[in-house]
Amino acid sequence: MTEAARNDVARVVIVDDDRAIRWVLERALAQPDLDVECIERADVALPRLLENPPDVLVTDIRMPGIDGLDLMSRVREAHPDLPVIVMTAHSDLDSAVASYQGGAFEYLPKPFDVDEALALVRRAVAHARERQRPVTVPEGLNAEIIGEAPAMQEVFRAIGRLSHSHITVLINGESGTGKERVAQALHQHSPRAGKPFIALNMAAIPRDLIESELFGHEKGAFTGAAQQRQGRFEQANGGTLFLDEIGDMPAETQTRLLRVLADGEFYRVGGHTPVKVDVRIIAATHQNLEVLVDDGRFREDLFHRLNVIRIHLPKLAERREDIPRLTRHFLAEAAKELTTDIKVLTSEAEAHLTRLPWPGNVRQLENICRWLTVMASGREILVEDLPPELRSPSASESSALGDWRTAFRDWADHALAEGHTHLLEEAVPDFERILIETALKHTGGRKGEAAELLGWGRNTLTRKLKTLLPALADE
Repeated sequence: MTEAARNDVARVVIVDDDRAIRWVLERALAQPDLDVECIERADVALPRLLENPPDVLVTDIRMPGIDGLDLMSRVREAHPDLPVIVMTAHSDLDSAVASYQGGAFEYLPKPFDVDEALALVRRAVAHARERQRPVTVPEGLNAEIIGEAPAMQEVFRAIGRLSHSHITVLINGESGTGKERVAQALHQHSPRAGKPFIALNMAAIPRDLIESELFGHEKGAFTGAAQQRQGRFEQANGGTLFLDEIGDMPAETQTRLLRVLADGEFYRVGGHTPVKVDVRIIAATHQNLEVLVDDGRFREDLFHRLNVIRIHLPKLAERREDIPRLTRHFLAEAAKELTTDIKVLTSEAEAHLTRLPWPGNVRQLENICRWLTVMASGREILVEDLPPELRSPSASESSALGDWRTAFRDWADHALAEGHTHLLEEAVPDFERILIETALKHTGGRKGEAAELLGWGRNTLTRKLKTLLPALADE
């Protein structure tokens, strides 16, 4: 091999105590342009990596002795440009954030598709040769977000990637999906974490009080304004202002908000002196803002100001694999709140809850867990202990196993009755997103097989992923 050819070969070190994972990766990465070395223990790997760093390090998190995160920290302290791919079978928010926090190039939940792992290593090699630093994440997370479903992994990645940013974020998701918790996590992992996080629900404030809530008022500005009052913008100065249900903001307030975003200053109601603020905006809505813009109910220029980075939160029915863990978490939280023993679901009750449609999403599940903590007589929760509306066969069987067409027809009827328009624009992307996520789940993330299950070509699936699930498209 010539010197030039040798220089084109990238050295990849894999550290994992799982022999099967090492075997799979060693063979998957057996490429002419990759030189792969596998090491079983991190404490054995550390001195070698410090003395002779590879182009890419791939490491598991949980290993005997030194864990993967500690290994990454020590190696990157000496070699800060080294891209590290962190693998873990424990694909929760803590693992995702801790990985990015330590400076990981990427976070790879197990099981993974070997083709995607190879593509990720190649991207890391290109990254190393361009000598760019990986994104890191500051410390501090109090909001609990649980999720192992692919769509939730996408949310975790977004939180990690935005951790050093002040950029505006728009969160989309149905009511009860946990939009405020995601906003809190974005704030707590941002450079503004030590400053206030202020939340305001546009749908919960009377129209004539919204401007006063947002911008404050001067003494005597209107009847009842006995003294000067700071609005939410001033309260959030230096921090984050979370505007929930932004689609319900009145047109005149939209205009004022646009000016604040453009100029960084505003006038209190009844005031004549401009107030300057430094606030990051995170907005959320369950509505389709594009449709509201088309209908003239939302300013297009404000939409583009807010729609810089968008995060989509899935419905609970789209992440059924998370229901058992969420239920255990909420039962523990309810027991702590109500100072009583933690209730435990029987396997039958857990399976029943997993099949339910959950129109109220995570919030509905949380409230049900609080109800069960009070109302279930024994420590074990049986199916018979569930509220009557959740025990009926139609509540679970028709949703998970039976006539989904009836449920879909009921949704369309309800949406039209509420005055919704452009139903296809709302339903078709959700329909395709659900099918894609489910097919990828059944194939363990292998896109070629998933495309075949869906009856699409590989290129069609790739195109749909870029539109509907962009984080998965890049894996």
